[in-house]
Amino acid sequence: MDRAPVYDERLPVPALAARVRTVWVQRTGPRPVVQRHLPAGGVELQCLIGGTPRLVGPLTRAKVEILPAGLTIVGARFWPGAASPLLDVPADELVDQLVPFGDVSGGASELAALLAEAPGPDAALRSLQLDLVRRQAGTPPPDPLVAEAVRRLMPWRPTGIGLLTADLAISESQLRRRFLAEVGIGPKTLQRTLRFQGYLALAQAADPRSRVADLAAEAGYADHAHLGRECLRLTGLTPRELLGDAVDRCGCGHDHAASYGPLLAARPTTVLAG
Repeated sequence: MDRAPVYDERLPVPALAARVRTVWVQRTGPRPVVQRHLPAGGVELQCLIGGTPRLVGPLTRAKVEILPAGLTIVGARFWPGAASPLLDVPADELVDQLVPFGDVSGGASELAALLAEAPGPDAALRSLQLDLVRRQAGTPPPDPLVAEAVRRLMPWRPTGIGLLTADLAISESQLRRRFLAEVGIGPKTLQRTLRFQGYLALAQAADPRSRVADLAAEAGYADHAHLGRECLRLTGLTPRELLGDAVDRCGCGHDHAASYGPLLAARPTTVLAG
């Protein structure tokens, strides 16, 4: 019997929480699936069971592909700036790229074999996380200045780049140079990406009675039209096309609560009244 498509996001094991935003298992089911990879600010490691692991670099616009039927994929989505030291690759070489993991990092064939031997998707996801924990033990932590800058660029902490560099005692050109190496994109581009991710997080958690304009304002958009322009630029779709008729779900019906939960955890406790 053909299995229905599955997309199951989860929080990573605690040892990876500082680097990995979410992990997941995906099965495409009996028919091909249109996959729209959205800009999230970080790198993704995607491992096709029985195939070659690959990296999806920091995206500045959506990438769309057709996934064949019958695939099982496990993956990890990194926080901005957290993948580069772990995977030993400058993040700016991965921007808007989908590349085989083995082209940029060692141990890819061993990882593929390990996951292929797993008795099921859940076991494969555990093996992937154990591999990342092992890699983490032998690598330096992310650049602390970049990590602090990323934290301050979250949508719930509106700030200008000039104010940010003054607070961190670094010039804009130096901050941009360190961002390109560690994050892959500049601070302003990341800020716009995280603001959109903030909107999607709010939409995921929203009360069904919430208005799109209210969610857009809380995420930092000037108005509904501003959100629409940014959504079209980043995803190629309008908010309604992306989310469907229900504001709290994507067009594929995926539940992204695990992915957006860490973003919402940094949200101020005092929010706009509904």
